[in-house]
Amino acid sequence: MQKKQYTAAFKAQVVQEALREDKTLSQLGAIHGVHPTVIGDWKALALKGLPSLFENGHAELAAERAAYEKRMNELYAEIGKLTTQLAWLKKKLASKSRIERLAFIEREDSELALATQAELLGLSRSGLYYRPRPPSPEEIAIKHRIDEIYTAHPFYGSRRSTAQLRREEVVINRKTVQRHMREMGIVAIYPGPNLSKRNQEHQVYPYLLNDTVATYPNRIWGIDITYVRLVGGWLYLVAILDWYSRYVVDWELDQTLEIGFVLEVVDRALGVAIPDIWNSDQGSHFTSPQYLERLLAKGVQVSMDGRNRALDNVFTERLWRTVKYEDIYIRGYSSPKEARAGLGHYFEFYNLERPHQALGYRTPAEVYFDAAHQRRREAGWRR
Repeated sequence: MQKKQYTAAFKAQVVQEALREDKTLSQLGAIHGVHPTVIGDWKALALKGLPSLFENGHAELAAERAAYEKRMNELYAEIGKLTTQLAWLKKKLASKSRIERLAFIEREDSELALATQAELLGLSRSGLYYRPRPPSPEEIAIKHRIDEIYTAHPFYGSRRSTAQLRREEVVINRKTVQRHMREMGIVAIYPGPNLSKRNQEHQVYPYLLNDTVATYPNRIWGIDITYVRLVGGWLYLVAILDWYSRYVVDWELDQTLEIGFVLEVVDRALGVAIPDIWNSDQGSHFTSPQYLERLLAKGVQVSMDGRNRALDNVFTERLWRTVKYEDIYIRGYSSPKEARAGLGHYFEFYNLERPHQALGYRTPAEVYFDAAHQRRREAGWRR
């Protein structure tokens, strides 16, 4: 198998392809022999470094890169010479993630054998030869069908979903269905002890909406994440919905379930308005300190769907059903780029043109902005 050295030029090429969104990270990983998570890290690093590119100029950036490469070369040389400090190095490197340790591997022109590098870094040698593969057509088809079943019957758990798949002559066991649902970020919304998977170390807030209704815009916002199928893969969609008007305040797509895209959409939405109450499930994204500190800093009351409660976030569940039946299932998006453009057009149509029966056949934008304007006028009269 041909070995690759991840040069700066190679990383730049892969990041450029990732930014174009013509292929998923899994597809790019299979093409270039790089783990999709590594590509995601390179992409995040490139985006983070863009401001410094314009602030400091190309010359300073080149000097900084040269200094960094020099430091790395010195570090590798030191590892080769100071073999007597093996135990100390292992202890120091154990604190780093596997992805960070993989970045230290030199596959060509190294003073150390690959096996020695793997031992020093606490990595499995066999894992260094892993060549990422895109998901199989069978896995994609099953996940797409699970998404359809869940969208039509959000109260179906893994047992009923497995039974339905078997009725359709799909050979699959419940454990596999559970794994797929977990990877897709979906869980049945029936009352039960495992309504939402969360980080047990994260703080959970009570459900505030038992006796509260949305009587005006920005009274209650809901946030949720759903699975978006592509022809050869999938994406994740997060959206923030105003419960009074059904207006989609903001949304974002990403290829992984990392928290970054959730924080981006929260920051943008808080730039539009500040709601009184912000509701979510108890998933790890919505109990994380990075997420909660943004809401609490703005004085927002945090509400989380309670256990043993069904359909606490029913408005967002209805939004997902509408988006999938009216756009995603019909369009059959083939790439992240195409999905981003298509969903952008759909949400514009949804907010500005699509009449809602529950709103007296007015559009969400009409209800949201007209009512908000009326509240501002009434506040002015009271003063």
